[in-house]
Formats: sequence, structure tokens, C-alpha cells
Amino acid sequence: MDVLKTEWSKLVEKVSGPELWMTLGKGFLQIIVILILATLIVRVGSSLVVKIFSRRDTGPFRISERRENTLRKLVQNTLKYVVYFTAFVMILDTLTIPIGALLTGAGVAGLAIGFGAQNLVRDIISGFFIIFEDQFSVGDFIRTSGAEGFVEEIGLRTTKVLSWTGELNIIPNGNITQVINYSIHNSIAVVDVNVPYEADIPFAEKVILDLIEGMPQQYPQLIATPELLGVQTLETSHVVLRVIAEVNPMEHWEMARILRKEIKGRFDQHGIDIPAPRMVMYSGEKQQGDHNR
Repeated sequence: MDVLKTEWSKLVEKVSGPELWMTLGKGFLQIIVILILATLIVRVGSSLVVKIFSRRDTGPFRISERRENTLRKLVQNTLKYVVYFTAFVMILDTLTIPIGALLTGAGVAGLAIGFGAQNLVRDIISGFFIIFEDQFSVGDFIRTSGAEGFVEEIGLRTTKVLSWTGELNIIPNGNITQVINYSIHNSIAVVDVNVPYEADIPFAEKVILDLIEGMPQQYPQLIATPELLGVQTLETSHVVLRVIAEVNPMEHWEMARILRKEIKGRFDQHGIDIPAPRMVMYSGEKQQGDHNR
């Protein structure tokens, strides 16, 4: 009983003594300083990365704007990981947690986990080659793995694709086996125009040709004058005329809508109708009467 009282008195004396609180206060201040320094380093480093990449035209390594956006975000994310991991290790050291034993245990555990982390390794390797080969960059409009939209971010493990309807698709890089990139080369707008059989097809073609010849002066996104390829198909109730136009990347959808609007307006001016579904009704009584006569 006396031993318990003695130990309890020592514990109370230690807790209420100034040395413990000085040590705790010192450690708390060190942790606060480490977190503040880590935040400042990340912010200053991110600003320096932005300034370095903003001088791509004057620096020794000239890169495109697409590649600049991709590499800038990648370097900024890597900087955050390194700085915050270092701050975490320093905080553990401040708390007198044995870092060496922890890292050794983590290494052994990591070796065991590595055998089951093949997908993670595949994602990282695929992400490296995506960036190294410049398959696509931040801001590109792509279609891959069932997702279509603008690339928001490319990491070593995942790629984020924002659909035009607002959904953010997060795709592991290892699942990206085929990519369609719409943002590298010029696009082609394809418009099919339906003309009824009873219309004068050569006249309809002339109306379209007269229209498209003046469109490059009106629409600067056109690379060249649109082309009328001629009769594309012969359908049941109409003829299909195909018009194509080369435009800047990602502007083919807008130009296709413009072409449809302009062609419809010009057809209305010249009395050319767009074919509509028709229904023919036969009266059995009338046919019987005609047969009797």
C-alpha cells in the first residue's frame, strides 16, 4: 500500500511539475512551426513552379501549353507529397516515436503488400508513359475507358476526366488502354442534308455551293472553305447530300450546328423543302366503288 502511495505521489509530482509542461509546450510549438513551414514551402514552391513553367517560350526547354499544364500540376502534387511526408516524419521525431524502427517495419510490410499491389504498380507505370509520351495533356478533350470529356488532372496513378455534363471520372491509369484525343489535330464537321426526290438535286447543290463559298469570311474558325462531297446515299424518301468543313480542334460540333442552320435558311429562301415523313391512306369503299364502275 505504501508502495502504491509512493508511486502515485511521484506521478502527481511529475505531472504537476514544470518540466513535463515545458517539454509538452516545446513539442507543441515545434509541431506548429513544422506545419507552418511545410505550408509555406508548398505555397512558395508552387508559385516558383508556375513562374518557371510560364517562361516556356524564353527558357532553354520550350514546351507546348498543353504539356506545360500537365507537368506543372504533376510537379506541384509531387512537391506536396514530399514536403508533407517530410513534415510527418519530423512530427514523429518530435513526439519521440522511433522513426527507424517504424520505417523498417514499413519496409517489411511494404514488401509483403507489394506482391498484392500489382495494379498499383501498373497504374504508376502507365501514368509515367502517358506523361512521357504526351499521349494527352491537361485541357485536352479525350474519350477513354467509357468516359468522354476534358482532362482535369493527370497523376502517376489516376487521370481525372470532366464530362461536359459535369461528372468527374477518375480513371486508374492502368485501365487506359486506348485513347481518342480530339484536341491535337484539326477537326472535321460532317453534315448530311436530306433533299426530297422531287426536288432539283443539281439546283440544291448549287444553292449549297453558293452558301459555303462565303462562309470562311463570316466564321473565322473555318480552316478552309467547306466542301460539298455530293450525293452520299439514296434513302427511301430522300437523297442525302454530305457537306464537310475543316475547323480548329474541338470546334466541329459548333460548326456542324452552324452549317445545318445556314443550309436550312438558304433552302427556305429558294423554296427547297426538307423531306418529312409521309402517310398515304387508302379508302376501301372508294376502291370498291371505282371497281364497280
